[in-house]
Amino acid sequence: MSEQDATIFLGASRNPDDSYKEAETLLLKYGNRHGLITGATGTGKTVTLQILAESFSRAGVPVFAADIKGDLSGTAVKGESKDFLLARAEAIKLDPYEFHDNPVIFWDLFGEQGHPIRTTISEMGPLLLSRLMNLTDAQEGVLNIAFRIADEEGLALLDMKDMKALLAHVYERASELSVSYGNVNKASVGAIQRALLVLEEQGRDHFFGEPALAIKDIMRTAPNGAGAINILAADKLMSSPRLYATFLLWLLSELFEELPEVGDPEKPRLVFFFDEAHLLFDEAPKVLIDRVEQVVRLIRSKGVGVYFVTQNPLDVPESVLAQLGNRVQHALRAYTPRETKAVKVAAETFRPNPDFDTYKAITSLGTGEALISTLENKGIPSMVERTLIRPPASRIGPLTPQERAAMMATSPVAGQYDKAIDRESAFEILQKRTQEKLAADEAAEQQAAAEKASRRTVSQRQGVVEAAMKSVVRSVGTSVGRAIVRGILGSLTRR
Repeated sequence: MSEQDATIFLGASRNPDDSYKEAETLLLKYGNRHGLITGATGTGKTVTLQILAESFSRAGVPVFAADIKGDLSGTAVKGESKDFLLARAEAIKLDPYEFHDNPVIFWDLFGEQGHPIRTTISEMGPLLLSRLMNLTDAQEGVLNIAFRIADEEGLALLDMKDMKALLAHVYERASELSVSYGNVNKASVGAIQRALLVLEEQGRDHFFGEPALAIKDIMRTAPNGAGAINILAADKLMSSPRLYATFLLWLLSELFEELPEVGDPEKPRLVFFFDEAHLLFDEAPKVLIDRVEQVVRLIRSKGVGVYFVTQNPLDVPESVLAQLGNRVQHALRAYTPRETKAVKVAAETFRPNPDFDTYKAITSLGTGEALISTLENKGIPSMVERTLIRPPASRIGPLTPQERAAMMATSPVAGQYDKAIDRESAFEILQKRTQEKLAADEAAEQQAAAEKASRRTVSQRQGVVEAAMKSVVRSVGTSVGRAIVRGILGSLTRR
């Protein structure tokens, strides 16, 4: 890989006289050292995300990103020449400025604007499922017990009906299970069942089932060597922010669990953009934040770069923020005490530049401008530079529904996930057990009834014999009596 191929061109830094100087780049070999893109609404974060996505793709690195407003879908088609784009390219000496499309795969948890994404209840696990349902600690404890019962009894948990069947099973055996596993409170089981019902009513049950997403399908490369840009349609998903955050954390966890260690490769194996990152941390329990910190810290050695995109750097916990080596800071406002604090925090995270005041620069950046600091050789953060972000090579703005549908029809995963599969799992197994128990109980009842009927028949037979005997006895007794009478009268007559 040549030196030029080993970098991503982000834009050109600005001189004090407002001219533009050298290029600002991101070294691919540090692309897995994670990053942060922040800035107020309308300052250019989406375009920055777009140029990063298409640049990683051109370098052969697959990308996964959520498309909150639909604008990111434009990366799938070639950009159009416009005056403001050409002017920016000329200002930063981007020559040649070429337009091109990118290999894009569309995904959608609801299966409407992309291929369906599913996972199983088992793969989600009790921790993330508890987060999704906003369970209390006591309820999460019962859910953990339910998962353990499923493991011990060979009950595969694939979809919502499996989970509901398992909870009904646990409810019926609550007293028995409490002896071995601790208190299994029926009220907690009921609360979990109600939470599952809420998920179903909100349409979130589509996410659970098979075929489950295979990690290899978001790590594809096109025949020309470009990395696939996986775009998750998230406009509808954002109405369920807890599902959005839980899904992305699940995906990160799956990458962490499945991918082998590769150390620090020449370029990342995958780059993951977590837009609206504050949703991951809002009201999250400490155990979940600890999990995020662990995944972010260790997934780097799997060759995966994670880039958090949010409005405010305060949205990200310090323990996670400290691990984000590549920074792009768009303009922030400082109208309230919290906003002022955010600007101060953002300014303090950069390596200072003597040419300008970082704090003042953050509040005065124009649209498309950003303060940039990336990791240089030996992983040292570069001095912060005021940078005009390069224009994208693909379309700025969303695809039409017709364009999206056409691309989905020719997608490399077309037909692979579109139809749900329902194989035997906990629901069917427990239903079969119930039917077998009912059949056994019915057979036992029939056996008992047959034995009772048999005893009644025997008793009736005994009664008939006894009555016959009595009749015989009576009959015999009467005949003898008459004989005796006749005998006595006869003897008297003869006399």
